[in-house]
Amino acid sequence: MRKQFVAGNWKMNKTVHEAYDLAIELITGLRAVRETEVALCPPFVALTAVKSAIANTMIRLGAQNMHDQDRGAFTGEISPVMLAGLADYVILGHSERRQHFGESDAFINRKVLAALRHGLRPILCIGETLEQNERGETEAVLAQQLHAALTGVAAEDATKVVIAYEPVWAIGTGRAATADDAQQRCAFVRAQLRDLFGALAEEMRIQYGGSVTPANAPEILRQPDVDGALVGGASLKADDFIAIVRAAKGNL
Repeated sequence: MRKQFVAGNWKMNKTVHEAYDLAIELITGLRAVRETEVALCPPFVALTAVKSAIANTMIRLGAQNMHDQDRGAFTGEISPVMLAGLADYVILGHSERRQHFGESDAFINRKVLAALRHGLRPILCIGETLEQNERGETEAVLAQQLHAALTGVAAEDATKVVIAYEPVWAIGTGRAATADDAQQRCAFVRAQLRDLFGALAEEMRIQYGGSVTPANAPEILRQPDVDGALVGGASLKADDFIAIVRAAKGNL
């Protein structure tokens, strides 16, 4: 059985001190949770502080992005070498990176391969825009993004990759996909993973992301092909994030 995985993407929020305090608050609220894996993804400047806060707990640490190169003249970037040994996970291909920073599928693929090479577990984000959804292109977009980003990933590394399906039209809008929609899309993603990795697809975890809240999490997270959530805004409020984690399969 796939272990549920809920990750909090704090995006460009929280100072170092605020991040540390939130992590401490979450540790207290999640102490009894054993059936779900939890990761916190603070801004780069707070990674070390949050790592110290969650030391000796079951909570994992994630970064929000990284470059594909190990080092070099890339002002303002963070390399996989810098993250290795500090973070467990790294979010790659988030729609905000694609939209605001022009990240291509090829660049994201290089990041995925670099992360795996340095022992980091990618949380690979894929998803369609509202326009693509309305034109009936969702499955074609998901298949293209998924196959492109996973090109060259070896079978032995496949289960280290977490897929986060995030409909772009639902991110930060308060408009979430229905539980049935989430299941349908995640089942399609799993079918694509079978094409790529065969039976290993049954072991790979697929998260739903996009306006996940304590109100909709129970129904979304009980779907058979939804293995957790990538949580944005709700992860900034301890009570909301704790409620979402507790809604995951095995914690009710």
